[in-house]
Amino acid sequence: MITFEHVSKQFEDGTLAVDDMNFSIEKGEFFVLIGPSGCGKTTSLKMMNRLIPLTEGTIFVDGKRISDYDINELRWNMGYVLQQIALFPHMTIEENISVVPELKQWSKGDIQSRVTELLQMVGLHPETYRYRYPHELSGGEQQRVGVIRALAADPDVILMDEPFSALDPISREKLQDDLIELRNQINKTIIFVTHDIEEAMKLGDRICLMQEGQMVQLGTPHELLTDPANDFVRQFVGGPEGLEVGFDLRDMIEPVELSGEPSHVIDVGATLEETLSALSQDDSIYVQDEKDVIGLVNRQHMIDYVASSLNEGGERHV
Repeated sequence: MITFEHVSKQFEDGTLAVDDMNFSIEKGEFFVLIGPSGCGKTTSLKMMNRLIPLTEGTIFVDGKRISDYDINELRWNMGYVLQQIALFPHMTIEENISVVPELKQWSKGDIQSRVTELLQMVGLHPETYRYRYPHELSGGEQQRVGVIRALAADPDVILMDEPFSALDPISREKLQDDLIELRNQINKTIIFVTHDIEEAMKLGDRICLMQEGQMVQLGTPHELLTDPANDFVRQFVGGPEGLEVGFDLRDMIEPVELSGEPSHVIDVGATLEETLSALSQDDSIYVQDEKDVIGLVNRQHMIDYVASSLNEGGERHV
């Protein structure tokens, strides 16, 4: 879907913001860019839709160089969600959502139907919200509108640059949950920039951890937790050590009706490291107490546990 081949970006002042990046993002993937401030994650994102020109290398979208696309065609196919919500203040919510469909010359009826569909998708009653103005909405509601505005013209790709970082913790968590639910309804490739490891672990299919313009490790949340490439990854992400305290598999299992012999079973007294190791082999495993199967645990349960534990133990915001 999107491929970086030896991509670098050096600014006029000599700053090498991105240094020889190579990776591919699959269609339908939720791909997270994370790292310390100034590591090049936002620059990498902005090079994808040519907001920032690259210095060396090539970026491909669907096998075609981004430089070979008409710039409007490229950007219309990449919805963009910013931290600074950036809704037009003198436009209604409907008018804000309609901007790109109007530029693409959709019919008025199609635009109205799309606005209704999108507002319903994020739990905002269409007839209540379509005629309101941004200042009449809460921060969380404005950011929901920002997300669906990026979806309005049905792009294949959504670029999200720290979209929730300015929100209060409760609104932020709710929008993360909403995004997970929304992602299950739509088939979009999402590239998400964040400085919050909890957010990355919760949302990402794969995480690209950057340092000083370079990719240090690219992998699933589970891979970064259990097989960090070096000390920087280990310190940035954290890991099973230290999270064992208070770990109880009973808190994560969900009831299940078992028919036949379970394929993969772990004891309820297993350590976090043992559980993570078992889940590296299967997406979900049965949990037994002595000889009785008492439930099921899956990878997402463990990722949520690790992410929330990182947050409770001191948010690793960089």
